Amino acid sequence: MATRFTGGCMCGAIRYECSAEPIGMGICHCRDCQRATGSAFAAALIVPRSAVIITGEVKYYGVTGDSGNLVSRGFCPHCGSRLFGTPANSDAISIQAGSLDDPSWFKPQAEIYVASAQPWDYMNPDLPKFAKFPPPNNAVAAN
Repeated sequence: MATRFTGGCMCGAIRYECSAEPIGMGICHCRDCQRATGSAFAAALIVPRSAVIITGEVKYYGVTGDSGNLVSRGFCPHCGSRLFGTPANSDAISIQAGSLDDPSWFKPQAEIYVASAQPWDYMNPDLPKFAKFPPPNNAVAAN
């Protein structure tokens, strides 16, 4: 993949550009991601916050993560597209893979929160699985 990539919401009111390669890419099956996406999981990549330029007004909704810390979910207030996740006290931001202009290069490295996975969801048998969030040296995805 190219280091620089772009994306945005469905209506075009929010655009972003990232100038860094992803730190990690993954699939999250937690109940919060299921509710936020209206699906069985969220596909996301993590990048340094400092490498992302966002244009447009992003609204955030905060939830308490397993750590007890606030996790903010960024979405477009016009079309409702979910775009970002920003964990508290982190220099990283997660970007929803479906919001990429070219999502074909997204390659998940692991599936997390599989303890919450729905029985009707097919998981890639070749990816490592973690019941909850993986230990820091294995972290590949953030809600």
